[in-house]
Amino acid sequence: MADLFVYRAEGAAVLSGDDPYGFTVTRWDLPATYPPFAAILFVPAALAPPAVLKVCAVAANLALLVLLVRLSLDLAGVPRAHPLRPAAICAGAALALWLEPVFQTLIFGQINLVLACLVLWDAGRPDGARGKGLATGLAAGIKITPAVFVLFLLVTGRRRAGLAALAAFAGSVLAGALALPAASHAYWTGLLFDTGRVGKVWIVDNQSLHGLMGRLLHRPDAGAAGTVAAVLVVIAGLAVARRVTLRGRPEWGLLCAALTGLLVSPISWSHHWVWCVPLLALLSRRRAVLAAVAVVFTARSMWLLPHRGDLDLRLPWWQQPLAAPYPLLGLAVLAAVAARQWRAHRRGGRDGVAVASRWSSRS
Repeated sequence: MADLFVYRAEGAAVLSGDDPYGFTVTRWDLPATYPPFAAILFVPAALAPPAVLKVCAVAANLALLVLLVRLSLDLAGVPRAHPLRPAAICAGAALALWLEPVFQTLIFGQINLVLACLVLWDAGRPDGARGKGLATGLAAGIKITPAVFVLFLLVTGRRRAGLAALAAFAGSVLAGALALPAASHAYWTGLLFDTGRVGKVWIVDNQSLHGLMGRLLHRPDAGAAGTVAAVLVVIAGLAVARRVTLRGRPEWGLLCAALTGLLVSPISWSHHWVWCVPLLALLSRRRAVLAAVAVVFTARSMWLLPHRGDLDLRLPWWQQPLAAPYPLLGLAVLAAVAARQWRAHRRGGRDGVAVASRWSSRS
């Protein structure tokens, strides 16, 4: 649970008045990489003994996994009054433990499930609901990467929710600046852009577009090619998300935004891909596709490859798909949704089969 102890050290630094970015912990010498606002939220972790903290983290993540499955079923249109829904939630949570991103989240003591639940819960609220967007902005204030959902709100015309998200994010930055002024200055003017501090971009742990291209080019840094690819994907991904949302499928729009963020982030560790849970929920009516996607997220193919030292950069061409299963799948999903929208546009109708969903009807 290495990441959990980074969080604990951040909270301890806040309590003691030390620099939350001036240390490394665990035998991997891990530094703090989240905004100062997150360090403030981690203060309670510093007050618990390590053994108690581990138990609490596992229990909290298991509870959050159940909540994520529940929100994912809402996303997929499963009626809340369905008699088999409670059993489906329990079975779904149990099966989700076999998904590599979920398992890794528990092993590292990560906060990915918290962020996904915040965004999904917020997205499932009706447009115009009081405070809609605040939870999304709060998630971005904790770990930056959920900021893609703020863009999603704005490009899909949900300006009120988008502005609320921006206000919540700005509030988190302000809170961090007031509590930790020196650390805030260091983070927002330099540390935020130092991806090397987070980790090696090219290792198989990194399931982003940058990681894929670095390994494909056999270079530690994908350079200009990676930047151009990321810009193209973020434009195309958000365009697809906007299109599918405006054509009446906001659940797929949200998922496309999530995949876009995971793809274009310089580093998306494999455990960041807990969005596989709502993806599988949305695919539940397409059994063949569901099975194929489930295999991708349970096979752990990247860990079967030689990756000690710099072996990640020496992979032959035929091992490259095994080293980057998640970004390749993410690109495939975006392409499939785009193709489906194009076909629907040619037919002049709505995309696919309408989902009688509380989520989609409210959002």
